[in-house]
Amino acid sequence: MAQEKRDYYEVLGIKKGATEAEIKKAFRKKAMEHHPDKNQGNKASEDKFKEVNEAYEVLSDAQKKDKYDRFGHAGVDPNAGFGGFGSSGGGFSGGSGGGFEDIFGDLFGGIFGGGGQPTSRRNGPKKGRDIQQRLTISFMEAAFGAKKEIQVTKNTDCEQCSGTGAEKGTAKKACPKCNGSGEIRTAQRTPFGQFMNVQPCDSCQGTGEINEHPCHTCRGAGRVRKTFKISVDFPAGVDNDSVISLRGQGEPGSSGGPNGDLYVILSVLPHKMFKRQGVDLILEMPITYTQAALGDDITVPTLKEKVHYKIPAGTQSDTVFRLKGKGIKNLHTTKVGDLYVKVIVEIPTKVTKDQRKLIEQLGTTFDEEGYQKRKGFAENLKNLFK
Repeated sequence: MAQEKRDYYEVLGIKKGATEAEIKKAFRKKAMEHHPDKNQGNKASEDKFKEVNEAYEVLSDAQKKDKYDRFGHAGVDPNAGFGGFGSSGGGFSGGSGGGFEDIFGDLFGGIFGGGGQPTSRRNGPKKGRDIQQRLTISFMEAAFGAKKEIQVTKNTDCEQCSGTGAEKGTAKKACPKCNGSGEIRTAQRTPFGQFMNVQPCDSCQGTGEINEHPCHTCRGAGRVRKTFKISVDFPAGVDNDSVISLRGQGEPGSSGGPNGDLYVILSVLPHKMFKRQGVDLILEMPITYTQAALGDDITVPTLKEKVHYKIPAGTQSDTVFRLKGKGIKNLHTTKVGDLYVKVIVEIPTKVTKDQRKLIEQLGTTFDEEGYQKRKGFAENLKNLFK
């Protein structure tokens, strides 16, 4: 019997009712864990990677997710024969590829060793494999968006044979053992009556075709590895591990199925001055002792330009000032974050004799004299430290 599909929420390691962000985060983690590039030759990891992509394809689509939450796998299976699981009618569908025939085919075909899947479905259109590629971008490119070109190596249809796998000028022929059906059927008597045991043809591996003249370029596979240049356009506000989905840029499908998708995962390089917290920016800015004591009009760098900000007299080290709207644009809205400037007062480590004397006088005056006299000393101190 065919292996039963695991619950999609279990596949991603999340609970039912998870948010869109939680689903995306779980997908990234699992996809990176089982990515074929990290687990070359590991068939189990390759199968898990396909399973993770299949789960994300359903749970990331609101309509598919709703059907899956209500009806399970049957709700998102286009071949399921239930009305309401993709058809307008109620009960069992009488159309092809559904209804009682499939139910009994799956049940008794599995019990008696058969595949249970009609040839038309097993060899029907299948979507190509999804692939992932990591792209490193600068802090400023993430903040303002950019267009980059990446190189992706993937399987693609062989140009020599146009993906058929047969040498140019030749064609595959129907398998003589199964007469092109791809199945070997044998009748079998059981206590419940006579049932048909259906198995894939071992001569053509269930394809229904024999390739007597394989293409010399792809050796009959119909696919070759090739490197492509693909343009990736990402918006302002992306961050580390943001995923850009490029539909149809994955590997080609089979039997007329659609291409897979390409998922570009972004890595953002750190900035020399700014640190990012969501859409907000943090900047540590040094100021002098006299600027902190007297206040000053300082020049603050932002992502776009330099702005002036007046700090008040008596500013303490580690004081934080907010510059509204000078942060990062929100990826999903028009909102822009803020820039938080943390001032660090630089205390001189070496002072001259005159400087020491003036600092001592300034300290005494703070305790005994009025503001004007203190200001006079501070002005002298400022000139002395220029």
